[in-house]
Amino acid sequence: MLLRNLFIESIDEGMAWARSGVKVVRKYRCSGGSRKGRIVSDVTQCFKAPDIKKRATLRRTKARLGTRMARKAKRTKRTNPASRRLKALNRR
Repeated sequence: MLLRNLFIESIDEGMAWARSGVKVVRKYRCSGGSRKGRIVSDVTQCFKAPDIKKRATLRRTKARLGTRMARKAKRTKRTNPASRRLKALNRR
């Protein structure tokens, strides 16, 4: 546990607000690693190896439902109160 705390303090990951269900919570924006730029809930996720099976599944799903997923995400970001709140919080 002590090593993990030292590891987290040595990396300067940016904080960001994100949605977890209908709640707005603090998360981290990866500044390095394979997930650079992505918002994750735990700093150690930035340097984990990718899960190939999950990646393949998402590729198939996006090929099948890509435009429908994009439309739904757009509507959620526009109408969900939590999404609207975090847009304002991350702006500053």
